[in-house]
Amino acid sequence: MINNPSPAQVYWSALSDVGRFRKENEDSFLALLVEGRQIQRLGKYGESAIAGNSFIFAVSDGMGGANAGEFASRIAVDALTRYTSNKELPFGDEACQELLKMVFDQIHKEILKQSRAYEECRGMGATLSLCLLQKDRLHYCHVGDSRIYRYQTDDENHEPLTQDDHHVGWLYAQGKISEYQARNHPGRSVLQQVLGGKTQYLKPQTASLPTIVGDTYVICSDGVIEGLANRALRRVTHQAKPDGERTQAERIVRTAVEENGRDNATAVVFRLQ
Repeated sequence: MINNPSPAQVYWSALSDVGRFRKENEDSFLALLVEGRQIQRLGKYGESAIAGNSFIFAVSDGMGGANAGEFASRIAVDALTRYTSNKELPFGDEACQELLKMVFDQIHKEILKQSRAYEECRGMGATLSLCLLQKDRLHYCHVGDSRIYRYQTDDENHEPLTQDDHHVGWLYAQGKISEYQARNHPGRSVLQQVLGGKTQYLKPQTASLPTIVGDTYVICSDGVIEGLANRALRRVTHQAKPDGERTQAERIVRTAVEENGRDNATAVVFRLQ
């Protein structure tokens, strides 16, 4: 029996673009390195050894009137940083999933509190899709219609790991409608779960996976998805770097904006080597 070696290095990149029609960017992203009780915000691209470290990668898309959407997504990523700092992250699938659920619940309560305190923020909410990378395991937690994809070297699958939190997402996951029908369905923007908003009982999607050398993960907002269907996103992610483009995230976001651009577009990509 051949054992697959655990990944030794992680390469990441991230980019957010306001799009071609919006004036404000309501998306936010986060990349963190956690070493013991020390936490460090990472830049838009880089690489690091995995051994002895944990990594958090996340994308949040805010919603609400005026600038409330931008405020909501910023609350989500800032609170995520705060709630994971100064504590030892656990190991083990169940412990990590429970921690992520607790963090999502705390962020949910914080957004609701701010929403009730300020009239201009009334009803604001945010999606949040998060990956926690630890040695040979990947844990994720998700609410909303941002998405997490995993692309493996020898696997042609291009479906997301997460399910969009609306009825259209459920119909698609059940095989009752096609991707084309889902992408053009009038109900695709009616979310049933967000952080804040009108969500009363938060039920994040969580799972844990083994990490495999060659895996590439993409976390993206719906502005990327509007521009790139599932198969196209996989293709763009694995294309050779064109001249003048530094990162996979930049290539994904630029292509999505060129193809659609009606919404903000954000992507965080990390690859295990």
